[in-house]
Amino acid sequence: MEKVSKTSHRKDEHLIICLEKEVESSVSAGYEKIRIQHQALPELDFKQVDTSTTFLGKQLAAPVLISSMTGGSAEGGRFNALLAEIAEHFKIAMGVGSQRAAIEDPALESSFQVRDIAPSILLFANLGAVQLNYGYGIEQVRRAIDMIQADALYLHLNPLQEALQPEGNSNFTGLFSKIEKLCGALEVPVFVKEVGSGINPHIAKALLELGVAGIDCAGLGGTSWALVEAERQPDPAMRHLAQQFGNWGMPTVDCLLGYRQLGINGQIIASGGIRSGFDVFKSIALGANLAGMALPFIRSANKGPEALHSFTEGIIKELRIAMFNAQCSTISDIDFSTIILEE
Repeated sequence: MEKVSKTSHRKDEHLIICLEKEVESSVSAGYEKIRIQHQALPELDFKQVDTSTTFLGKQLAAPVLISSMTGGSAEGGRFNALLAEIAEHFKIAMGVGSQRAAIEDPALESSFQVRDIAPSILLFANLGAVQLNYGYGIEQVRRAIDMIQADALYLHLNPLQEALQPEGNSNFTGLFSKIEKLCGALEVPVFVKEVGSGINPHIAKALLELGVAGIDCAGLGGTSWALVEAERQPDPAMRHLAQQFGNWGMPTVDCLLGYRQLGINGQIIASGGIRSGFDVFKSIALGANLAGMALPFIRSANKGPEALHSFTEGIIKELRIAMFNAQCSTISDIDFSTIILEE
């Protein structure tokens, strides 16, 4: 039971650190380099601008994802319930945090279970891909999916975080073949995501070619899990080491531009440093299908349901007004021609 309690305790540590400490990289995600083309005469009725989209067969009111961050403790469960309620209200997608804690201890399953609160949302289960090298197989993965009645699965890649954790699982060998076998065996789509350092275009292409349904780039520019782990370090030397990696990785916009240059056509989720409806628009213009945010939603939820509602509503309103002024009546109208890349 000691191992289980450590996993759950770590979840609470991560949540508290993300709420209270400066954990965002000082390197930008890159969205400030992109301008949305203003159309002074849009030839549209603002009332007809439609932010809805379809993803994995589910109708969403906007291409927005409450990205994976929490669960695995009582406090994590409280946050997941708040986030699920808002996802259901606004008809947007949601992912839960890593379910490893609940696989180890079924008593923690309820901290991830939100279907009673959000019966209709697009919902992602979540496990670390590296766990496939530490005793996890199809049985444990199916348990994670069934536990929350998920529509899809996230396998997250976090080699930097694992290398910086004293208790980290850092054997990442042979995972390509294991992910490929998993994709062939599961009944739901598998997405591979990073956690804040980005997935470079060549790895993204290779993953899609072996059967992964989509990529969540989770690029540099938002939460740095190196900085989170630095806050957990009691040893000053190890804290300093972790801090050195606070800006490690590939910024989100660079990831998306790289996917475009390689002609990657799979399902793409943009995340990492997305902070506004404008960033959502720019992500879609760069080729993403959805745009995900974690830290902004968690911090808004921490202020209470009203603050969370206001934040979510603001993101969608920003996107809609941007669409109107860029002459885009639907999400499918947003493409590369609607933006300008500044040097």
